[in-house]
Amino acid sequence: MEAGVGLALQSRATGFGSGRRRSAMYGGESRARAVSLRVSDLVGSPAAVRARGAKPVVPLRAKKSSGGGHENLHNSVDDALLLKRKSEEVLFQLNGRCIYLVGMMGSGKSTVGKILAEVLGYSFFDSDKLVEQAVGMPSVAQIFKVHSEAFFRDNESSVLRDLSSMRRLVVATGGGAVIRPVNWKNMKKGLSVWLDVPLEALARRIAKVGTASRPLLDQPSGDPYTMAFSKLSMLAEQRGDAYANADVRVSLEEIASKLGHDDVSKLTPIDIALEVLKRGIVVWVPHKIFYFHSTSA
Repeated sequence: MEAGVGLALQSRATGFGSGRRRSAMYGGESRARAVSLRVSDLVGSPAAVRARGAKPVVPLRAKKSSGGGHENLHNSVDDALLLKRKSEEVLFQLNGRCIYLVGMMGSGKSTVGKILAEVLGYSFFDSDKLVEQAVGMPSVAQIFKVHSEAFFRDNESSVLRDLSSMRRLVVATGGGAVIRPVNWKNMKKGLSVWLDVPLEALARRIAKVGTASRPLLDQPSGDPYTMAFSKLSMLAEQRGDAYANADVRVSLEEIASKLGHDDVSKLTPIDIALEVLKRGIVVWVPHKIFYFHSTSA
């Protein structure tokens, strides 16, 4: 099988939950301001966004890992073909509707979202980054520190409202976006997908990379894993019902079990993206909701 399948693919060696990096502010003033700037001012008009949708957002490359040689490359190409086939099956049913990925912080929404955007020919946006750009501050943590969580949530709602007027987008939302009904009102104009990750896996990942960029988890002292798990458990208790509002739930535990893994950390972003497409896409039409299920394996 030829490697040039026309689809850029991340290495199978890349595991679930690679670190999220925040960009520096784009020429914004150092003085924070409330968002009077619309998302279209930051990313272009809806027409421009749609035009850009046919272009891959982040190139993903198929490549051999050091441990598997040609076998790993063969598996990567097979995954690439399967991922592309699944995306073609659901594109017609989506009919340009946006996809909103929801889930706890650190659940891999941005990583998986970029893969989905590429294979669907959509554009990808991270709502946290759009808030940072609109407010003119370099991180969510700084917005929380200088202003408040409520200030951030207000701007987050404005961003999601503007994105909901566009088409052909994959949007990675902040972990707490689900707590406001107005955000669901806007996200329900598209397809919402919950990436459900075990708290233990989230706590391990967050403890490893640190909590400085995650203001709701940042603690001055204590064992990083224990503190992260305790806080995540509290947030999950508060938000569990809200996440369940999503049209589609993708459980990483179920994916790992199906693939014969004993730990979700062994999953790749490709595994998760494939499951999003395989599980069946909820398609909205006026006064009716129905499910489109993939017929092939």
